[in-house]
Amino acid sequence: MPQVQRMSRLMVKTLRDDPADAETLSHKLLVRAGYVRRTSAGIWSWLPLGKKVFDNVSRVVREEMDAIGAQEVLLPALLPKEPYEQSGRWEEYGDLLFRLKDRKGADYLLGPTHEEIFTQVVKDQCTSYKDLPVMLYQIQTKYRDEARPRSGVLRGREFQMKDSYSFDTTDEGLATSYALHREAYQKIFARLGLDFRIVSAVSGAMGGSASEEFLAPAAAGEDTFVDCPACDYAANTEAVTFPRSASAGEAVAHPPVEEVDTPDTPTIETLAAHLGVPASATLKNLLVKVDGEITAVGVPGDREVDLGKLGEHLAPAVVELVTAEDFEDRPDLVRGYVGPQGLKIRYIADPRVAAGTAWVTGANKPDTHARNVVAGRDFEVDDYLDVVVVEEGDPCPACGAGLKLDRAIEIGHIFQLGRKYADTFQLDVLGQQGKPVRVTMGSYGIGVSRAVAALAEQSADEQGLCWPREIAPADVHVVAAGKALQTELALSVSEKLAAAGLRVLVDERPGVSPGVKFTDAELIGVPHILVAGRRSADGVVELKDRRTGEREELTVDEAIARLTA
Repeated sequence: MPQVQRMSRLMVKTLRDDPADAETLSHKLLVRAGYVRRTSAGIWSWLPLGKKVFDNVSRVVREEMDAIGAQEVLLPALLPKEPYEQSGRWEEYGDLLFRLKDRKGADYLLGPTHEEIFTQVVKDQCTSYKDLPVMLYQIQTKYRDEARPRSGVLRGREFQMKDSYSFDTTDEGLATSYALHREAYQKIFARLGLDFRIVSAVSGAMGGSASEEFLAPAAAGEDTFVDCPACDYAANTEAVTFPRSASAGEAVAHPPVEEVDTPDTPTIETLAAHLGVPASATLKNLLVKVDGEITAVGVPGDREVDLGKLGEHLAPAVVELVTAEDFEDRPDLVRGYVGPQGLKIRYIADPRVAAGTAWVTGANKPDTHARNVVAGRDFEVDDYLDVVVVEEGDPCPACGAGLKLDRAIEIGHIFQLGRKYADTFQLDVLGQQGKPVRVTMGSYGIGVSRAVAALAEQSADEQGLCWPREIAPADVHVVAAGKALQTELALSVSEKLAAAGLRVLVDERPGVSPGVKFTDAELIGVPHILVAGRRSADGVVELKDRRTGEREELTVDEAIARLTA
């Protein structure tokens, strides 16, 4: 039988005002309602109410993972350097990785994700095709040294995550494991009460091929995704790829290149204003370094270069912006006046810079630009890559309708890793023909602590949190709105509700006004609030639905029947 949790004995301290450093709704409310407490920048303690919600989310995740045949394990968070050095991620993660040494000087890290260690475990435990397929998962603390941790538990340096991994002998088997996880994720997020979208994504430092994100639309989201209102296309903005135009269409005879004196116009805005042309008629040339080599990236002047997309296209090469010192070493590159004509460096262009299009661009001379610079006539493009930042109204790659942009919180990500890590660690099993077979892998993550914050963002209202019943810290919050009689009835009803199998939180705190109790009940956000108030002597209570605000007076027996129905 569930125990009745008395507020008088619960370690909870609610706040009337938002924390000074809180920016997002979930950050404000989880702190104010006494669910979490900041320990340090990006490091949070889960208090009793918060731990109940966290455990309920974890329970749902476990149940659905177990339902697809995945097996739970627990791997260490403190990991040796060598496996990550072997995979290349010791360097790839850069400053995001927490690194430390033991007393003997050996290098270790705090795990950001566990592909390497899971691969080693399976290599040790599975030697035959008969041992596969296998799916393993854990719910564990992860670490990333975020430069600016923010938004409470949404973006911390320590966070809780479910990561799972599938191991198969064939690509068809991997596709099946991927589909099982995809379906399980849909069930998990539906049970949690989250509004979510499944979008095409990029793999990033994880590696691999096929990749999809599960996003929870929310104003506090740090991910931007596109959604087509005319078809089912949806993608992270970094994964959107527009088709390349082979040429500008019917050939047009453009005038020869004309250099124009344009003093003090190092930006697109100043240039367009000076010449009286739209920014879209100009060609912006961004200089970057690709593994140390200076490279130019050309896009229409009214668009921005998406460095994330550029990095994905050029991975595993490292992409970084040029510095003032780089210009000092290359007098042929005139800062603010670079044009593609005559450049002796690699030139990458967006597909919009198609052969035959004419542009206003830098003349590679101080205070000078050039008109009628034509792609294919006056300069050649070494590589066409889709690298612009996606904007509202851009054509859908699937159907051509105008795309919509929205903000969202990433709550899950699934990858078909393929054989990247199996190749690194030579993960083979003995196949049916008696020969070694290279294993293929999938990687699947859910941000458990992040899901709590996403739920808070999506379900809260002006009064406070408003949890779905599946993950709420209790099923009903009983409030004694008075003195002895009301308290006696509240405790009696609470015991009966618990005996009926409900999780009960009862506010019987002496010396606390009814107004404060009501405010706390709204803030804490349990789905149902049961008030023992002015009609307690008649055995009548008030039942309130926290989400809809609907109230009704019922006898105790009617209230119990309603809540247990």
